[in-house]
Amino acid sequence: MSTSTTAPARRPARRTVGDRWAALPRPAKIVVWVLLALFCYALPLLNPPLISTPQSDFGSVMFTVAAYGLVALGLNIVLGYAGLLDLGYVGFYAIGAYTVAVFGSLHGKLPFVLLVVLAVCITTASGLLLGAPTLRVRGDYLAIVTLGFGEIVRLVFLNTEWLNGARGITDVPRPPDLPLFDVPQLQWDGFVAYVDLGTQSTFMEFGLLDGIPYYWLALTVIIVVLVADVLLQSSRVGRAWEATREDEEAAELNGVPTFRYKLLAFAMGAFIGGLSGALYAARTGVVNPETFVIQLSVLFLAAVVIGGQGNRWGVLLGAVVVAYLPERFREFAEYRVLAFGLLLLLLANFRPQGLLPPRRARRATAAAAELAELEHSGSAGGDTKEGGIRA
Repeated sequence: MSTSTTAPARRPARRTVGDRWAALPRPAKIVVWVLLALFCYALPLLNPPLISTPQSDFGSVMFTVAAYGLVALGLNIVLGYAGLLDLGYVGFYAIGAYTVAVFGSLHGKLPFVLLVVLAVCITTASGLLLGAPTLRVRGDYLAIVTLGFGEIVRLVFLNTEWLNGARGITDVPRPPDLPLFDVPQLQWDGFVAYVDLGTQSTFMEFGLLDGIPYYWLALTVIIVVLVADVLLQSSRVGRAWEATREDEEAAELNGVPTFRYKLLAFAMGAFIGGLSGALYAARTGVVNPETFVIQLSVLFLAAVVIGGQGNRWGVLLGAVVVAYLPERFREFAEYRVLAFGLLLLLLANFRPQGLLPPRRARRATAAAAELAELEHSGSAGGDTKEGGIRA
């Protein structure tokens, strides 16, 4: 006797945070973004007790986080969008910093704005010069070549007397001061806040001790880069990068000039890396070859991988993890490397695509889960039907 069976009803898909965000009207999204930006600008002034770094200057730490975030956005274009493994990204960071130092202090006295323009132009040109001969190789070979580039840049700075060699360069010019108003900071007694009029930050006054104006400047640059990143990824260039990353041969067969777009990704990544290096040199006031070691390039890469390569918000979160957490828990300095290794181990096992995977990775995971559920439902229905026929 046969019995008719029906496949089990599929459970409705659970709405994610991304789905809820996409459902919001456009004015509500704008309000949220504006409030988030204002909070980020005010964060070093609020000096929250659970977020502040008691053993380090919070404003300087926030500038370091912003500099790492800017570098991560540039490296994300190279690695996350175009799929090019660059292990020597610190080279562009160093070239941007040294350009400001050389032409602003050592061999010239150019104004700061012109120095930044010169820095991004030179780093972009270096990205084109490096990419033109090396982007014809792929995978591990490209990683080895870029790794050598980062180390070559450091050794050139170290052994060139015209660049002051191992002595480095001091008195690097800072951004021009345009003091507009003073902003007091909050101080906390436990969880009770009070305004400290004796500790103030002057807007657009770039001194040596106060890192908050530099943080505001870097955050403004990040917002501009984010807007350009959104427009770029949704354009024809972004689609060409995605096609090249997924399958370069198929992209070539469909008429995508992959080499040209890979070279463009390399140049744009170098542009942003040089911009971040210029801001770093202006903040510290000194550059030294030993600052730009290969370990710094590994940290940049870790920020992108931890956050989620291909997701602009994920790489910013990865920069926070890499740059902020070691300063927040400085009292455990001798265990920082161990904690970082454990974090990478846990991430590789439980979140291999990063803390905030890109949308394409989430879609692929959801599609795989749906396919597995359909196969399971089909096999269960087949077993039930066979059992009914036998009965």
